[in-house]
Amino acid sequence: MTTKNSPSEDTHDREIVTTRVFDAPRELVWEAWTNPKHVANWWGPRGFTTSIETMDVRPGGKWEQVMIGPDGTRYPNKSSFKEVVKPERIVYLHGGGREGGKGATFVATWTFEEVGPGKTRLTARMVFPSAEDRDFVAKEYGAVEGGQQTFARLAAYLPSAAAGESKPFVLSRVFDAPRDVVWKAWTEPQRLQQWFGPKGFSMPTCSMDLRPGGVFLYCLKSSDGEEMWGKWVFREIVAPSKLVVLVSFSDANAGVTRHPMAPIWPLETLSTMTLDEENGKTRLTLVWTAYNASLDERNAFDAGHESMKQGWGGTMDQLDAYLAAKK
Repeated sequence: MTTKNSPSEDTHDREIVTTRVFDAPRELVWEAWTNPKHVANWWGPRGFTTSIETMDVRPGGKWEQVMIGPDGTRYPNKSSFKEVVKPERIVYLHGGGREGGKGATFVATWTFEEVGPGKTRLTARMVFPSAEDRDFVAKEYGAVEGGQQTFARLAAYLPSAAAGESKPFVLSRVFDAPRDVVWKAWTEPQRLQQWFGPKGFSMPTCSMDLRPGGVFLYCLKSSDGEEMWGKWVFREIVAPSKLVVLVSFSDANAGVTRHPMAPIWPLETLSTMTLDEENGKTRLTLVWTAYNASLDERNAFDAGHESMKQGWGGTMDQLDAYLAAKK
């Protein structure tokens, strides 16, 4: 398949075009598009996360990634770059779709155009083999609205990209317990209720649907009776070694709410927990990042690392005591 259509060829009935002017210089928009560390923060419609396996932005390079929807549905995608003209134009051949469902192929052309001081027009043009293929993707995947939402997420992310990446919060600890025991302590609600939360808090109620797209909803209660709700949305589950969740404060109806004591805290954060066997013990590592956050929210997250260290240190102490009692 060729990567360019003939100038005289009319493709309007088999293409989807999305365009937007961004308040950012072209070099920054290019960097946000071509650096996988940036792309993972904004690619896809609202509520989606993207796991990038490889992204080699050069002619002949491959881009393999999996988009994960809010309900946990996986959308594996593979693309091959055909043309890369920095910082003006990217062309690639794309194939992918819903896991287990009918996929789609198209040629995507992205252009980056300076339209004024510090402004860039980004245009994405997807050309499908036929009008029927175009209509299928528009209806089945909501590609028109999805493209607009993706551009909106990029617009929200660019100020953070300009300021530099948010620092991940990382915590690691070795527990004197087998990996499967630690995994169960993290993924079975009746076990979580016995240790999870800061010191001085109990978990009087919780519910869990352990599957990609499922939710763990819980209520923590302080010694003076104050309640605080939280929610995990499971993104990736690889028992007994990896758990990826989208974390937010919540309410009894499983809504997404602001931090009750820090209104500029990110509305959502992404947490990756890994468990590694280590000489008969288990090393637990938490990597936490701000998710789809504004610059102010990212700054608040970075500034909160020390308090997170103290809070999670207490929570890890409680997990340690729980595991010791179960021997």
